[in-house]
Amino acid sequence: MIAGSEKTIGFVLIDGYALMPATSAIEPLRAANFLSGRSLYRTRLFSGDGGWIASSCGGAFETEPLSNATGELDILFVVAGGDPLAQAGSALFSHLRALGVRGVPLGGISGGAVHLAKAGVMQNRRFTVHWEYFEELQALSDQFLMERRLFVIDRDRYTCAGGVAPLDMMHAIIRSEHGAELAQSVSDWFIHTGIRSADEPQRLEFADSRQSFHRSVSTAVELMETHIADPLSLEQIAMLSGSGTRQLQRRFDQQFGCPMMQVYMRLRLKKADELIRKTRLTFMEVALATGFSNQSHFGKVFRTSFGTTPRERRKQAATEFISEVKPSG
Repeated sequence: MIAGSEKTIGFVLIDGYALMPATSAIEPLRAANFLSGRSLYRTRLFSGDGGWIASSCGGAFETEPLSNATGELDILFVVAGGDPLAQAGSALFSHLRALGVRGVPLGGISGGAVHLAKAGVMQNRRFTVHWEYFEELQALSDQFLMERRLFVIDRDRYTCAGGVAPLDMMHAIIRSEHGAELAQSVSDWFIHTGIRSADEPQRLEFADSRQSFHRSVSTAVELMETHIADPLSLEQIAMLSGSGTRQLQRRFDQQFGCPMMQVYMRLRLKKADELIRKTRLTFMEVALATGFSNQSHFGKVFRTSFGTTPRERRKQAATEFISEVKPSG
């Protein structure tokens, strides 16, 4: 997981973008280079035709033409504000689809995920968007796997809600690639000591008590939450948390009364249950979205945990929904 070579991160600036989320995403990468003494990240800025692109407050960046954004990028983020639902973006959409086909990871900042969704590159991927656009985008399709979170990382898709949320998302990315120590140093550099987890708006079952966790445990849980579809090993989590495996295991036993990887499995199965109840994904798609390589193994683990099969769980959820909306009398 620790990256050894420089990564190239691209940002497509859409007319009307807000300066704060753009710089909140770019600056942590620059700081990571400075604080590590190495060139870990190279940033490139793009727009439709290139040139100076002004933000909503007047600040501007010099950009390259969108046609220069090729498969050589390690991630391409779309940064949008204003009214992304009304913005036409056929050239952008075609480019995003082409990059998606090549396997280039894609991201959306603030309203950027609106463009990703409209381009059709968010199929079977969980994502979030700024609250201002959430309900209107959700109304466009019941196939969108939208979540009201600060940021969502689902395999090769990275999305966040805008504002200063990119600071939190970049902290998670730097931590996953270069460890907790450097990520913490970057956050401290920006006096961003109150680092927020991805699920801050919608805490998980034990998240309310997270302030009492040891830092390594809190970091480990956050790593688990941002690696639902691509699970990390115990050794990877310990390394990225800046802790030894035995020490981290002991702290999880003390905090949760069960092994660390069991807590991880609970998180993955909780997300699987949510996807079964609230989406139309096939059971194989749910399995892949929660880190299981095949449907058979997923079904067995799900039944052991919930006492019912995924198919029975979906039928139960449908029955409960019908009973809730059915007129009484």
